[in-house]
Amino acid sequence: MKLAARALAVLAAVVALACQSGDSASDTAAAPAAGCAGTVLFGRPNAKTGLDDAQCQPRCTCSGTTFEAPLYGQADIDALLAWKQQDPPAMLSADPYASPAPDVGSPDRVCAVVRGAEPKTYRVQTFETEAAAKAAGAIPTHYGPCGLCSSLANLAVYMKYPDLTAPVRDCGLKGVSGDAAAQLACIGALGFEPPCAQIWSYNTDATRAACFDTCISVLGKPYHQEDGSLNACLQCDEDKSGPVFKAVAGRTRRNTGLANALCRPCSEVRPLLHDYD
Repeated sequence: MKLAARALAVLAAVVALACQSGDSASDTAAAPAAGCAGTVLFGRPNAKTGLDDAQCQPRCTCSGTTFEAPLYGQADIDALLAWKQQDPPAMLSADPYASPAPDVGSPDRVCAVVRGAEPKTYRVQTFETEAAAKAAGAIPTHYGPCGLCSSLANLAVYMKYPDLTAPVRDCGLKGVSGDAAAQLACIGALGFEPPCAQIWSYNTDATRAACFDTCISVLGKPYHQEDGSLNACLQCDEDKSGPVFKAVAGRTRRNTGLANALCRPCSEVRPLLHDYD
């Protein structure tokens, strides 16, 4: 019984760290910003981050321009949830990790909100550049092409949970027992729309399979090492699961301008403010 409990605890840790893929995914669609000042990382550290406020802050200065990520609150979340998407994506019909990551194209591409004819309605559309999106009257909502997590409802979940570790860990424990449907339902209950919940669930499974041994070695360790780099488990998640997640999900916290418990070099962050009214 003790060994079984230990195995569950380890798997829980793997799942907990896998939940960070929304940020740790390789941002191939996010071109690094030029001329970023200083060595302070971008993020909003908590007790599990392993870095303090002097090492990680929710602001970056690149090319002479300073971006500070707001601390979004319930009013911001409610405002997002008041919108209705007119073109929700279809559910996945197969595990995307069974194939190579899709090509996300040019790093200049953006996913933008296009307002509908009726109040508080919208669709998302991929534009080749930010300038093209704005010229069309659209509002960029993240960098890179649109995907399963690009809606405003899914953005609201990212705002609500700056650190998804504990809630997704609890969902992943249901998957450990072999109940994939319960795992998916649990992730959906966090507020993710069904297609987005699917890619999160598939990502959890992929990281559990690929990074089990690595994650045992850093069980209970902070997300970051003292030099600011990711711990070995999170790095494994980024290398093994990140590219598919990024390409399929579309939205990550890094390409959306949201500061969270994983801290990143400012050169990897894409600045965005979210106001769609």
